[in-house]
Amino acid sequence: MSQLKRILVTGGAGFLGSHICERMVDHGHDVICLDNLFTSQKHNIEHLLKKPNFEFVRHDVTEPITLEVDQIYNMACPASPVHYQYNPIKTMKVSVMGAINMLGMAKRTGARILQASTSEIYGDPTAEFHPQPEHYRGNVNPIGIRACYDEGKRAAETLFFDYHRSNGVDIRVVRIFNTYGPRMHPFDGRVVTNFIVQALMGQDITIYGDGSQTRSFCYCDDLVDVIIALMNNDAPGSKASDPDFIGPVNIGNPGEFTIKQLAEKVIELTGSGSTLTYLPLPNDDPLQRKPDISLAKEKLGWEPKVPLEEGLKKTIDYFKSVDLSSFRQPTDHTAHKSSQITSV
Repeated sequence: MSQLKRILVTGGAGFLGSHICERMVDHGHDVICLDNLFTSQKHNIEHLLKKPNFEFVRHDVTEPITLEVDQIYNMACPASPVHYQYNPIKTMKVSVMGAINMLGMAKRTGARILQASTSEIYGDPTAEFHPQPEHYRGNVNPIGIRACYDEGKRAAETLFFDYHRSNGVDIRVVRIFNTYGPRMHPFDGRVVTNFIVQALMGQDITIYGDGSQTRSFCYCDDLVDVIIALMNNDAPGSKASDPDFIGPVNIGNPGEFTIKQLAEKVIELTGSGSTLTYLPLPNDDPLQRKPDISLAKEKLGWEPKVPLEEGLKKTIDYFKSVDLSSFRQPTDHTAHKSSQITSV
């Protein structure tokens, strides 16, 4: 990335978006962070606001906007059930209309655009497709309570490849598996944040189901590395074996842990006296999730480096450093039960 670029990051004040903004600013690029702050936090980018090569624009990606850019990281979309189920129609609009608006901008400006897709497009994988390879077409319920997110992301991938085939838009597509790290919203309802916040507050740790379901957890720094690597896989010095590779590509950590193992590790690392409690498993919650990252290794020369324990320690330190009372808890409904945490 020797040539300086003007880069747009949608959802740039969010968890992953803010890390991408920070990395691009540090590389000297002019960065536009676009976010409506629905689930994002302005303090995630507070340290960037005075940088001369950083600009924050409060805007909803579902509405058209005209900007002149060289690259677009399309990261905008609520990414946890407590947020994307709060307004499922809006969630679908963000994925579909947001993709259309950003693809239109990429078509007009000639910008390269990267779509942050998700492992959720695989749904609840069948045993024969574990871990999940990119050619697996998924086992998704199109009318379930998670469909607004799952199907929205599937539709966005369709749009990306149709714009590429029909209009020659320069695209890249990543499928993100479970990711964690500093700047996650403490009440986003995802398992890592739930467990850490509950442990730090001395509350019982809530496990949905019997805890035998599995997930694979990738630390955010590793994930940002590969996202940037795919965006710039034709740049001088790239480790990519194929500069024409556009994806889709699975990115995540193939290390597989049960939810109970994760809970026990969080209790150990926080030194908490929390005990485990069990509640019924939510509808359409996958029983297993593990990425096959063979393609990322082959095409991009990438694999994650940060082990789970090291990443959890850094994440725990972050949550210890923030004032949890300053974060707004989600509106109460079924999808939010895992994130309802009372003050001590």
